[in-house]
Amino acid sequence: MNRTSRDTATAHLDWDKRWQNEDGRADWLTPEPDVVSVAQDLLARGGRKTLDLGCGVGRHALYLASQGFEVMALDGSEAGLEYARGQAAKAGLSVDFRLGSILDIDYPDQSFDYVLAWNVIYHGDEPVVRHCIDQIRRVLKPGGLYQGTMLSKRNRLYNKGTEVAPNTFVSDTTDDKQHPHFYCNAKELIDLFAGFETVSLYDKEHKSPGSFHWHMVAEKE
Repeated sequence: MNRTSRDTATAHLDWDKRWQNEDGRADWLTPEPDVVSVAQDLLARGGRKTLDLGCGVGRHALYLASQGFEVMALDGSEAGLEYARGQAAKAGLSVDFRLGSILDIDYPDQSFDYVLAWNVIYHGDEPVVRHCIDQIRRVLKPGGLYQGTMLSKRNRLYNKGTEVAPNTFVSDTTDDKQHPHFYCNAKELIDLFAGFETVSLYDKEHKSPGSFHWHMVAEKE
């Protein structure tokens, strides 16, 4: 991945500002129902070692730890991690929170039964996305589960704003953060996750109208 592609992966700078105040954190404190559901399935499968990639303020990492998982959590925002560590201490939960980039997942090969990347890896251009997926594939055990979201081309902001790379846009509106977002359709998404068997995939509108995201669960072959 070249330097230009790395320069599109700047979302952590915006999120770090957001995580510094209570209002910015407010919408990101409750675990997603999809994550809760898959976590219970993972427990039934006997999976225990998990990675929350782009953990933010720790909502999913803390939930996973509360369910008895061994949890590693990585994020580029020190503000988010500081808050998450404080919440873990209050709840008496053990989570290995680390400051780092989604482009450099510094864990050994085949370390995890489950990797979660919720609203994370589409913050960049296609080479950034592919590099992140390569890293996820590398650290997952054979048969391990990946769960995450990607931006759909049905999203109202697709093809809007400034196209900084193919299918990658920076919005000109005030209702989204001013960093690159990569969009894909179902066929493109399956291609990106070569080496995975799709368990579930659906296109879901998030809180605001037209905010379509792919929700994916896939098993490493």
